[in-house]
Amino acid sequence: MKTKRIIIMGAGGRDFHNFNVRFRDDPGFIVAAFTAAQIPYISRRAYPPPLAGKLYPKGIRIYPEDELERLIHELRIDTVVFAYSDVSHMDVMHKASRVLAAGADFMLLGPDSTMLESSLPVISVCAVRTGCGKSPVTRKLLGILRKLGRKPVAIRHPMAYCDFSSQAVQRFASMEDIETISCTVEEKEEYEPIVEQGFTVFAGVDYQKILKAAEAEADVIVWDGGNNDFSFIRPGLDIVVADALRPGHETLYHPGETNLRRADIVIINKAGKGSADGVKEIRRSVRQLNPDAIIITAESPAKITMRSQGVPTSLKGMRALIIEDGPTVTHGGMPYGAGYVAAKAAGAIIVEPRPYAVGSLIKAFADFPHLKEVLPALGYSKRQLGDLEATIDRTPCDAVVYATPVNLPRLIKINRHAYRVSYDIKEKGGPRLEDAVREFLEKS
Repeated sequence: MKTKRIIIMGAGGRDFHNFNVRFRDDPGFIVAAFTAAQIPYISRRAYPPPLAGKLYPKGIRIYPEDELERLIHELRIDTVVFAYSDVSHMDVMHKASRVLAAGADFMLLGPDSTMLESSLPVISVCAVRTGCGKSPVTRKLLGILRKLGRKPVAIRHPMAYCDFSSQAVQRFASMEDIETISCTVEEKEEYEPIVEQGFTVFAGVDYQKILKAAEAEADVIVWDGGNNDFSFIRPGLDIVVADALRPGHETLYHPGETNLRRADIVIINKAGKGSADGVKEIRRSVRQLNPDAIIITAESPAKITMRSQGVPTSLKGMRALIIEDGPTVTHGGMPYGAGYVAAKAAGAIIVEPRPYAVGSLIKAFADFPHLKEVLPALGYSKRQLGDLEATIDRTPCDAVVYATPVNLPRLIKINRHAYRVSYDIKEKGGPRLEDAVREFLEKS
């Protein structure tokens, strides 16, 4: 049989996992290249030889996705594998059309081809879109498991922003671990809140090794998903979060609809902020596509939980710059997040940051024109953190309200009154997540 030549289209997460579990040790395929989108600073790098395996002694180059057609022709590619998340169904098919027009096959790998099997009970937390509220659901779930006398460990979806070789297996059990190993705001945002709860988080690049390490110190595995990707580990209980502020999106994005169709539990989050009609629309989608799923409605109230020392207790009448979680308001498509909601409720006057943006943030506002009233917390590099700090300094405001899960003033200097916003999950009525988790564990 002819050896098939492959390109994997990705964003530093699902692409590497698909390679590791499906192609790395299979001589019937040659992965000639990765292409990169969504994540900055990843293209023109390489998936290194220690991770790529014995069939790839020189590693595998990563190219910008813009070069896809050229690569298909020059590298004599047979098949292009699409392997990243939170992309509209229309955009997926536009990318497929590019591939087909260049003469290659277009492939999507599914759960049975890519999910790892665990010896422990596994609960996954996934979503239909970025920014639905997976993180507070994960934190609530970990708390429930502790209450039930279990020892859970979280495994986080990958964020391969730094040196791939040193990221094969990462373990975060303390804030010192995060400061030593992690390197971007985006990573710290995901790890800090879980570690602050007293739980351990594993992440990295090679999830076969990560799973083995996590199993050695846990009795339950919690998959903490990223974007709207499905789990890398086969769950016994699949929790999927939908967003009451974005009804209809649950069937419009890849692989969010896949998650909805596979879910055991669908949590309709932000039900207090979304319209009643929006919640009903999502319920109809669930009942149509996955009639056996348990539906839980929940709120995610935003509240100011911390102020820097000497800061006024009230934001009323103050000019406020709002800094939101980066992925939620960039490729997640949200015009604002919890910081904006909390600041408005507190009576602040919102200052638009766009005119004062510096460096990489100018490009971010150009790439995401829906962003007008909030500043995304982008920190993929020291340069971006510097641009964020400079943009804050240039913005005429009295206060900075930040709703990033990470404690932002520990990373950059903020020369304004600083207010931190947090948000948790609160269920509305029944059924209850704790009851479903208890039943799952009893059956397991």
